[in-house]
Amino acid sequence: MNVVVLGAKESGTGAALLGKKVGYEVFLSDIGTIDDNYRAVLEKEQIPFEEGQHTLERILKADIVVKSPGIPDSTPVIKALQERNIEIISEIEFAGRHSTAKMICITGSNGKTTTTLLTHHLLTHGGIDAGLAGNVGYSLAAQVAENAHPVYVVELSSFQLDGMSRFKADIGVLTNITPDHLDRYDYKFENYVASKFRILQNMDAHCLFIHSQDNMTVAEKVWDMKKKLLPETASFTSSFALEDARLVDGIVDVVLGDRAFRIHKDLLPIKGQHNICNAMVAILIAMRMGLSDEAITEGLQTFPQVPHRMETVAIKDGVIYINDSKATNVDAAWYALDSLTTPVVWIAGGTDKGNDYSVLFDLVKAKVKVLICMGIDNTKLIESFSNLCPLADTHSLAEALAEVQKRAKAGDTVLLSPCCASFDLFKNYEDRGEQFRKSVI
Repeated sequence: MNVVVLGAKESGTGAALLGKKVGYEVFLSDIGTIDDNYRAVLEKEQIPFEEGQHTLERILKADIVVKSPGIPDSTPVIKALQERNIEIISEIEFAGRHSTAKMICITGSNGKTTTTLLTHHLLTHGGIDAGLAGNVGYSLAAQVAENAHPVYVVELSSFQLDGMSRFKADIGVLTNITPDHLDRYDYKFENYVASKFRILQNMDAHCLFIHSQDNMTVAEKVWDMKKKLLPETASFTSSFALEDARLVDGIVDVVLGDRAFRIHKDLLPIKGQHNICNAMVAILIAMRMGLSDEAITEGLQTFPQVPHRMETVAIKDGVIYINDSKATNVDAAWYALDSLTTPVVWIAGGTDKGNDYSVLFDLVKAKVKVLICMGIDNTKLIESFSNLCPLADTHSLAEALAEVQKRAKAGDTVLLSPCCASFDLFKNYEDRGEQFRKSVI
């Protein structure tokens, strides 16, 4: 089989390694410059590749194409492949076709990374040999090729789900759905919702589907599908309700089958209403996987802070600095602001993805001392919030932090929770968060 891989970062290089491992003819193409670490892997494994271009003549010889999730369908090379009906799949789909491992898959607009990392921590702390893969930055295909595990905990973006057809999640999780990445979905929310619900494809009666009951988009669609759903279902809520996982008088109360697990919310290492829900999901999965109550409790209490997700990086002169760079959409920023109880110096901005900021207005009026806009073009932020709080218009991290020094006082919290993608000033959200951390420590 002739396999062409498009994109040479983590997922693409991993797919190329797996393709070679199973004996396929592999060619990798990246229209950009390949990072040195990935180029070294390709050269070591003698996998043919090109960079700085897509040679259509070579690419169109493919029997199957494994596409990086960052490449939109609107690019000329993808359109050319579609015209010739050449199958295009994601690296996750490719890996799944060559693995018999149990797949625990987590998607959602927000919370999926924390939930994925917490789930993986609970399972490994409880003695299960589980790999961590997907949108958290580790290639599932590379692990299937070189470091196979019997279980994988996989974070899935909508882009990865779009390229999946035969893949089956044994346990599938949908944390929530709020408008995000609408620029990739013709600015139609219903298209994005349909993408997220692809988590259910191929699940059968032996599988478990865990979903939010608080998020109306998810809850209403699940209700509409109820009679057609094949897998067993479990729902969670942060309010008192008759769901499988709920919060009652400060107690996280989780029931699955004939088992019940309870823990006080103050004993959880991750704070905020949204993180209580994330913990509920991880607990449900751990129970399904057979972990004891003692192992779950120990795992919860030993979970470390997650980088770039409400990460306290410094306390200086009485000012708390929080790195929430992963908050690349409005809903994530809402949760961040909602969880804080001190006056907030809020740093936001970047590449807008069709955001509607109106859901933040009440929180901003109540909690934000000043909004420091950080981006090449802050026009939309300024227009949205100028009547709600003081603003500063800055165009670099250095300028933003200079404003912080002028505005923040002891007792304030400086929150980097951008609401936007990072690509105007930074390589990615990790780069943005790392630069923020280094600058304030």
